[in-house]
Amino acid sequence: MRLFIQIPCLNEEATLPAVLESIPSSIPGVDEIEILVIDDGSTDRTIEVAQAHGVTHFVRHATNMGLARSFRDGVDYALLHGADIVVNTDGDNQYPQDRIGDLVQPILAGQAEIVVADRQTALIEHFSPFKKAMQRFGSFVVNKAAKTTLPDAASGFRAYSKYALIRLNVVTKFSYCMETIIQAGNKRLAITSIPVRTNPKTRESRLFSSIGEHMYQSGVAIVRAYLMYRPYVVFAGLGVLLLLAGLTPFARYLVLMLVDDQGNHLQSLLVGATLLMGSLLSFAIGVVADLTRINRTLNEEMLDYLKLQRYGD
Repeated sequence: MRLFIQIPCLNEEATLPAVLESIPSSIPGVDEIEILVIDDGSTDRTIEVAQAHGVTHFVRHATNMGLARSFRDGVDYALLHGADIVVNTDGDNQYPQDRIGDLVQPILAGQAEIVVADRQTALIEHFSPFKKAMQRFGSFVVNKAAKTTLPDAASGFRAYSKYALIRLNVVTKFSYCMETIIQAGNKRLAITSIPVRTNPKTRESRLFSSIGEHMYQSGVAIVRAYLMYRPYVVFAGLGVLLLLAGLTPFARYLVLMLVDDQGNHLQSLLVGATLLMGSLLSFAIGVVADLTRINRTLNEEMLDYLKLQRYGD
């Protein structure tokens, strides 16, 4: 059993030593532990620091490509080098690396394909009340979309089995966290979580410049991932709403004609007809989107087969 621990880094020379020194050297059930540093366009001594601590596996980006691309490239490298499990932590030492052994145990025991660390955000002192509320709301939305019960869907401290990584396809450019959960939930991959306590804050997040940007980017990723797997729910729901809204002006027209047959109420018919056309269009788009979903599912099955050939059984 070979475990790869991947660490996305962007100018982490100050905190990377603490991360590397806290990674366990042995884990029950794991034969080999490899450390992979993903240098996402660092301009400091991140690589030199990693090499000085014995790291031999690297993925390097000439410029900053973002967290999602770093995750994808790291996973590709790890699987090509024989990884059975991949753990994702962070270069800012936010996560407790000494809990990696606990993080992979559900996978080793065959109880889960993905394990997400619950940071217990309500206990994180540097999180504002608003940020804590948004974390809870974001996890609620993701769990509804994925049909899961994860308490901390935004946590990036995770363990993935090789089987799960072959089945997942990251398409977002912002963050893979929400998207992979929604994909995994809709693909019926077993997901669980373990509680952890985060380390003291070392710096501000570099993933986003403000909580507003994070909410917007996360919302876009959630909606896109949900539409990929359940488009008919969205468009059918919209079609029903427009249908009900379109019938209302027609009902109004009939009532007005009965009480005032001399009046001109064609505007009600025009509004109603416009809304009904919108309803019909929504249902039609829903049918096309669902057919696209079926086609994408078939393509993903072919992609799974190609990944098996690339990475081995």
